Amino acid sequence: MELRHLRYFLAVCEEMNFTKAAEKLMIAQPPLSRQIKDLEEEVGAPLFIREHHSLRLTEEGIRFRTYAHRIVTLSERSVEDIKEMHTGLRGTVYIAEVEGKAPRLAASYISAFSKEYPDVEYNIWNGNSDEVTQRVRNGLADLAIIMEPYDPAGLHGIKLYSEPWVAMFSAEHPLAKTKGNSIKLEMLAGHDLIIPSRGSRLQEISDWFAPLDITPRFRARISNATIAYELCEQNVGVAIYPAAAADLIHGEKVLIRKITDPVHMAGYVLIYSDEHPLSPVADKFIEFISGMVEEEKKRDR
Repeated sequence: MELRHLRYFLAVCEEMNFTKAAEKLMIAQPPLSRQIKDLEEEVGAPLFIREHHSLRLTEEGIRFRTYAHRIVTLSERSVEDIKEMHTGLRGTVYIAEVEGKAPRLAASYISAFSKEYPDVEYNIWNGNSDEVTQRVRNGLADLAIIMEPYDPAGLHGIKLYSEPWVAMFSAEHPLAKTKGNSIKLEMLAGHDLIIPSRGSRLQEISDWFAPLDITPRFRARISNATIAYELCEQNVGVAIYPAAAADLIHGEKVLIRKITDPVHMAGYVLIYSDEHPLSPVADKFIEFISGMVEEEKKRDR
């Protein structure tokens, strides 16, 4: 098996069409089909289900795609690493991040790092905490900024920032009559709630209400704070999100209140793998961020 076979396979996965994949690879279609057939014979299982004018990955194909992505990515990064060793600190840092405060944190680190190392480039991917963590575990990202909680097995973690959870709702919602910048958790009882779709959040937020003997009513679970904002603007429900959601507010149609009694905090963590070696540039970037975090702690003492 050669690296080009994996590239051919990934191109077909992306296009799900041999003709289009061949055009993308700038090769003829029959040789591409033969290469994929040879690959299937080598791994000992069909990777695609071939139907009339369509393709589908088999279960083996789905599993093999994960390995192929990992191998091709690591191959590309290994070349970059050697170039960096020879020419100095340059190359690409692969970052994965969640929404909320993470993009702003990442931007501040990149801005500061770029002043010292202007030749470094960045590849940034966005998803939820579970997806982002998996990219780090698979070696597809050097580092990631995620929200707690997370499984620390095989990962290093650096705590970066924390912010309170807030309630976001329409100016026409009954809760809009509350005064001040905060709202008690118990006041959210009985209202339709909109929460992040991450699996652990459902239980976490349910547990907040348990001591109050309240069963929360969840109206929607969504993967993006922007969608939460739009739903609140249409008065669909009350969104529970970290305070960075306030950055989405424009105008007076949507209000935001810090949740109190008790206050709950959302923590952001930088993670990187214990198992995949870091490129020199990624290692330097993490070291740089760690230094910034320590300086911030000293200033706060």
